[in-house]
Amino acid sequence: MNTGTLYGIGIGPGDPELITLKGARLISACRNLFVPKARTASESVALAIARPLVGPETRIEEIVFPMTTDQEELAERWDEAAARVANVLMAGEEACFLTLGDPLLYSTYIYLLRALRRIIPDLNAVTVPGITAFSAAAALTGFPIGEGREPVTIVPAADDLGSVQRALAQGGTVVLMKIGKRLPELLDLLDGEGLLESSVFVSHATMAGQRIETDLRRLKTEGPEAGYLSIILVHAGKQRE
Repeated sequence: MNTGTLYGIGIGPGDPELITLKGARLISACRNLFVPKARTASESVALAIARPLVGPETRIEEIVFPMTTDQEELAERWDEAAARVANVLMAGEEACFLTLGDPLLYSTYIYLLRALRRIIPDLNAVTVPGITAFSAAAALTGFPIGEGREPVTIVPAADDLGSVQRALAQGGTVVLMKIGKRLPELLDLLDGEGLLESSVFVSHATMAGQRIETDLRRLKTEGPEAGYLSIILVHAGKQRE
C-alpha cells in the first residue's frame, strides 16, 4: 500500500480571507486534519481560523506542544505527534497539518516534518506557503519591509537580545518576532538605540483583538503579556560600525 500525502498548510496571520486558494481547497477536502495547540486548556488558534473551511466529516486531531525549552521533552512530543500522523499516512490516507503564517518560518510544522521523515524516509510532503504575520503587519501599517538594496533581517527576539542588537547594527529593516515576555526589554533596547520613532508594533495581526501602535512609547507602561503574538518592524537605518 502506498503511503498518503502530508499537506503542511500555512493559513496566514489570522484573517480567514488571507488563506490562499490552494490552502482553502485542501482544507475543505481534507479528511484527516491535525492542528497544533500550545497548551491543553486553550483552543487551537489555527483551527479557529480555518474552521469555516473544515468539512463536517473531517476527523480533527489536536496536537499539544508544551511551552518549554527542554529539548528532550520537546523531542519526545514531536516523535509522539509524528507517530500519530504517520499512522494515518501509512494507512494510505492523506493528512493535513495547519500552522499559522508560513509553514517553513518558525513553525511547528518544521519539527513535525523532520520527525516524520525519520519514520517514513520516502515521505511525500506538499508544503503550501502562507502569508506571514510580518507581511500582514507591514500591510496594516504601510511599512515598507524591503526597499532598494537595504537588507532585511528576521530575528526571534524571545531568547537572545544580543542577536537583536547585532541585527540593528546591520541597518536596513529588522523584523522582530517571537517577542513574548521580552517586550519591555526590547522597548528599552530600541529606546537606547534611538529607534522607537522608526518602529511599529502590531499584535494579533488581522485577528480579533488586533492592536497597532506607531508610537511605541505607549507600550512602556504595559506588562510583558502585551508581547504575545506580536511583531515589531524597525527601520534601523544605515549599517553602524
